[in-house]
Amino acid sequence: MILTPNVLKERAFQTVVKEYLTAENGYIEGTNEDYNRQYAVDETQLFLFLEDTQEKALAKLKDIYKGQYKQKILFRLDNELKSRGMVDVLRNGMKDYGVTLHLAYFQPPTTLNKDLLALYNKNRLSVTEELTHKEGERIDLVLFLNGLPVLAFELKNEFTGQDIRDGEHQWKHDRNGKDKLFRFKQRVIACFAMDTNEASMTTKLNGSKTFFLPFNKGDNGGKGNPSVEGKLKTHYVWEDILTRNNVLEILDKFVYLQVEEEEDDEGKIKQEQTLIFPRYHQHDAVKKVLTHAKDYGSGQSYLIQHSAGSGKTNSISWLSHRLAILHDDNNDSIFDGVIVVTDRKVLDKQLQKAIYQLERKAGMVAKIEEDSHQLAASLNKGTKIIITTIQKFPYILDKLGALKHKNYGIIIDEAHSSTSGKNMAALTTSLTLEEAQQKDQEAEANKTDAEEKILNELSRVGKQPNISFFAFTATPKGSTLKMFGTEDDKGKPHPFHLYSMKQAIQEGFILDVLKNYVTYKMYYKVAKKIEEDPEFESAKATKAIARFVSLHPHNIDQKTEIIVEHYRRITKKQLNGQAKAMVVTASRLHAVRYKLAFDAYIKKKGYKDLKALVAFSGEVKDKGNEYTEPDMNGFSEKQLTKKFDSDEYQVLLVAEKYQTGFDQPKLHTMFVDKKLSGLKAVQTLSRLNRTYPGKENTFILDFVNDPEDIRKSFELYYEEAVLEGDIDPNELYSVQQEIEDYMILRAEEVDKFVEIIYKEKQTKRDTELSNNYIDAAKKRYDELTEEEQRDFVSKARKFNSIYMLVLQITPFEDIELHKLFVYLRYFLKKVALKKGTKVDLEDKVVLEYYSLKKKNDENISLGEDDEDYTISVSVSGGRANEEPPKDPLTAILERLNSKNGTDFGKHEKLNMQQIVDIATKDDSLRTQAANNPYDDFILGFQRKFMDYVVDGYDKNQGFYGKILEDDIFRTQLEQSVGEYVYEVLRKGSS
Repeated sequence: MILTPNVLKERAFQTVVKEYLTAENGYIEGTNEDYNRQYAVDETQLFLFLEDTQEKALAKLKDIYKGQYKQKILFRLDNELKSRGMVDVLRNGMKDYGVTLHLAYFQPPTTLNKDLLALYNKNRLSVTEELTHKEGERIDLVLFLNGLPVLAFELKNEFTGQDIRDGEHQWKHDRNGKDKLFRFKQRVIACFAMDTNEASMTTKLNGSKTFFLPFNKGDNGGKGNPSVEGKLKTHYVWEDILTRNNVLEILDKFVYLQVEEEEDDEGKIKQEQTLIFPRYHQHDAVKKVLTHAKDYGSGQSYLIQHSAGSGKTNSISWLSHRLAILHDDNNDSIFDGVIVVTDRKVLDKQLQKAIYQLERKAGMVAKIEEDSHQLAASLNKGTKIIITTIQKFPYILDKLGALKHKNYGIIIDEAHSSTSGKNMAALTTSLTLEEAQQKDQEAEANKTDAEEKILNELSRVGKQPNISFFAFTATPKGSTLKMFGTEDDKGKPHPFHLYSMKQAIQEGFILDVLKNYVTYKMYYKVAKKIEEDPEFESAKATKAIARFVSLHPHNIDQKTEIIVEHYRRITKKQLNGQAKAMVVTASRLHAVRYKLAFDAYIKKKGYKDLKALVAFSGEVKDKGNEYTEPDMNGFSEKQLTKKFDSDEYQVLLVAEKYQTGFDQPKLHTMFVDKKLSGLKAVQTLSRLNRTYPGKENTFILDFVNDPEDIRKSFELYYEEAVLEGDIDPNELYSVQQEIEDYMILRAEEVDKFVEIIYKEKQTKRDTELSNNYIDAAKKRYDELTEEEQRDFVSKARKFNSIYMLVLQITPFEDIELHKLFVYLRYFLKKVALKKGTKVDLEDKVVLEYYSLKKKNDENISLGEDDEDYTISVSVSGGRANEEPPKDPLTAILERLNSKNGTDFGKHEKLNMQQIVDIATKDDSLRTQAANNPYDDFILGFQRKFMDYVVDGYDKNQGFYGKILEDDIFRTQLEQSVGEYVYEVLRKGSS
């Protein structure tokens, strides 16, 4: 037997981290004996901290509680953590019988208060290795602050065949967010998965839905981490992020609870809470800016180029707060105030809420909504943070320029209004489409956007020594880079801090919108090729597209037919039927004509599943009629974004509105009928890049632009912007042959694997077999040379890329190609994994797979064919035509069977129903449900649950015996039925 050397084992990796924390970062090494499982705290460290820092307060509680003081304090602490959360308790302490206990001391902004500094240095950071937080479950490393658990780590060493993905899988599937140590907000603030190459983290364990954020520095403009001689790639986590000062600073000045409220159609407010922990690039940017500003004072300029998906709103919130309280080494304030210039309402609200949590006092933030007098009053009053609009920027500069004795920081938010286009004059006379396009192009070219206004004002007054600028943008113009950038040795300006589009795409925060970019010429060629080529079984849905070979630039009726039918054939099936499309038009008159054409065509075809909205500013006169956006849509302009998000509307027709700053993650497809170039091209097409569950790709059909112009536009912001060239569907057969020539794949293995993937529900045996079908091919693949392996993978990826793009353009029926596509998706995942790691069939949850089915019940072809085909898409493992929802107990039973390999059926469902019936008639449980949160209710339910099980044992020994013998099965059933009973009782009491 070959033994793995200790240095290569996972335990060796966690020892490296632990020993650095204890030897270099001043952590105390905790033990399992110190850990109190009932309250999920390190009891020893907690009371050592209290004795050392608050002896008098502790003495009062000892007098009150006598020998029970520890238990009473722990009980009180537990209740406070449940009601207020870990972050608030750490920052604000708690009261017990009128006695205030501080649970942490954070660093004061100055060194003037020596007593506070002394208390700050008495914080006890500890780390416990292999913490057994409950019977049979250990966590690699848990970090405690004064006995309270704040961070937890699962570490993986690639030498053992596991990596960060296995760590994330462990958090998702082997750790329970309802366990006390991991309850959202109440205990551990962030859970990290980390190997020697990469790190990620989450602030909420939510089973398979747990969402991990990358926590990487970035490497060569992309994801990952750079190599550092003599160190592991993730060394920065324990050497830098986990220093005493940084951990305490993150807990004090970065972590906060974000609460978003949304009103539904019935007027009810739905609240969603997210615990915000900074990603690496956010923390790094804020820290580096603060350090530079402290060293160099006011009068500096900083350009922070952070891509979409980077969390700019949070970064601005943190930076504005920190700049407002920043002091130099002489304890003098660097800035007398900070002014945030933005037109985003979401930033305004979030900024005020975040800073209130971080600073723990009101009145620090003022919003300027009125005139310049309100701004002057706030400045004179000494308000530390002022939020104002871009329109007031000229006055701000003039006012601050007159206050030479005071220093200010101005944070400029990426200035893209979500509607824009408001400065255009209304079209008051009837024009041809050509005239309207030219008129709107001229107005757009002459319009000064917010970024240009700011630059013009700065050029007018010049940079001033008492003002520092902090500009945030994802897509800086050259003039912006020149004004705010940092010059290198050759005088070339660069961003002060960069989180690139490339890194955001590679880390999965935004999608690469150029991956499926198609011109109309290419679209037509592919569709025609499929229709005419005998190698393909024609889908017949594309036949009439030949009519459009010479599409007239302004033939809106023709384009409308193409757009509507493409949406219904392809786009509609994406995102489980929720996918949206945008049509970018050349002028407001074009938008009006498109809306009229859409409504007429939809009515003519009798379609009931498609409605379009239009967005344009002002009033448009056409053929004696006057049109406005509200009149054409039937509701006010303010309602548009919410209406478009609903299931009622699917397509948005825009004219110089919603092309920048519009965040609608369900947008999947864009039809471009407007000349675009440079920054405008990037901003417009990037409306598609937001991620959404099940959204694996996007699609752009461009009627007018040249692909090379689009590529050049993106290159400025993403160094690897790539557009595909002409696509020949028949190339799929060539690549398929090249793949088969390697003799790695077997038709029977592909067939059997795909059959399993398309099952509605997979058994444990299916999981084993599906892995076997891929493992067999991988074994043959492993026998290739390294060069052959690279070539095979390259061809497999090429095949899948072409297939996906072709399928986005038009459906065609070649079942063998589709099977190969599905098989290769999983094979490529397996190749990327380490030896021994299984393919996760849960990828079916996000895989949008296509099966071509003959349809006779509806006509969705472009022509008048009597037979037509459509793509049936399944997202999240469902079907295109969803079955009615199952009743809750059936769903619970199926979930239990799937997880545990059992085969319980109708009889067991009756047993579960009996438990529910008894529980819902229990008056004590009813009272508990009405007056307590779920976490408290479930404790009472668990005690009674075992009584139900024992009473029922004689009725069904197989089912109840499984519950008694299998702790995991019992816990799953207990939690699932408990949640259902809780919901039933709560509804009954409301």
